[in-house]
Amino acid sequence: MRSLSQPRALVIGAGVNGWTTALVLARRDWRVVVVADRFGIDPVAAVAGVLWEWPPPLGDCSHNQTAAARATAWAMRSYVRFAHLAADPGTRITARPAVFYFSSRIEDDPAEHAKMVAIQQFVSGFVRDPALIDSYGVNPDAGLVDAYSYLTLTIDPDWYLDWLTHKAQLAGVTAVQLRIHGPLIEHEQRLRADYGADVIVNCTGLGARELADDPTIEAHRSALLRIVDDGTSASRVTAAHVVAANTDTDTKDGIFIVPRGIDRHFLGGLVEPGHYDTELNLANHPPLRGMLDRCTEFLPKLRGAQLDDLDPVRVGLRPFRPGGVRLETEPGTQIVHNYGHGGAGVILSWGCAHEVADLAHKALDNPRLRRYS
Repeated sequence: MRSLSQPRALVIGAGVNGWTTALVLARRDWRVVVVADRFGIDPVAAVAGVLWEWPPPLGDCSHNQTAAARATAWAMRSYVRFAHLAADPGTRITARPAVFYFSSRIEDDPAEHAKMVAIQQFVSGFVRDPALIDSYGVNPDAGLVDAYSYLTLTIDPDWYLDWLTHKAQLAGVTAVQLRIHGPLIEHEQRLRADYGADVIVNCTGLGARELADDPTIEAHRSALLRIVDDGTSASRVTAAHVVAANTDTDTKDGIFIVPRGIDRHFLGGLVEPGHYDTELNLANHPPLRGMLDRCTEFLPKLRGAQLDDLDPVRVGLRPFRPGGVRLETEPGTQIVHNYGHGGAGVILSWGCAHEVADLAHKALDNPRLRRYS
């Protein structure tokens, strides 16, 4: 039975980061309420793949060594947790190889080489071998000369969010539907009084532009195609395949192929900053057709694949932040921010949630804290 003396947290946001944070806090003996304007969907996670990668896809934060180091630590903690959860079939988390391909020798790019060395040391199943290109049936005209593979985790975001929500509720987390308008700092005292909260955690993604009064949050439109792979078991795609886009040009030429279940795959590579229309299809948005052609030409065994009639295109807006994830306590408040994950919200979720919980515990020692009850 929970004690009234337990610390209390109000988590705002019901995506993967919100529910993961709530679950971690509850397992650390906090009483937690999750508040959001809607439940049951995470539009960002739905277009994230989801493929665990290291380092995670965080846009230009790779130029910020501090932000990149924090993101790497969060990603690694999440990797360990996801590897453990893969043993539970209810999570729909699958361990599988991911192959990363390169058009030049990895040693020719110092950043890529450093990344490879780190992966080799810390991630399971690492293999570096250009022969991977032929062994996986990649088109010989793709111009690739090097490759490596490691054991990664793929996460079905829809199923996983349901599992996560259920686990949090079993841990005692409750949910309240509420829309909050304006900067969160202006509502802090009222919300803490209404919910008896010692700490408020902001996990609102794009909503942080308003709630955290952070104009640096940018919406990047992302899209995935979902195809049906009805080939024989011998020809079916079971590994993930990734070719990074050429950052020296504006050409959207990345390759992203991630199996989902037995006979479905997500195809990706489309990220468009500054675009907000999410009503896209192959007929009204030519880049989607280009993405499909690019992926099926890259892996010829997919050429006969058809779009899934029930769920052909997924489009969403990712919350990118130029400085990377903002995970810190708002000065002079009992508000902890956890937003700006871009396309890596799921990948970073467990690492971020544990750091949020650490900050929340520190907030309890704040002499300014006045307990609301």
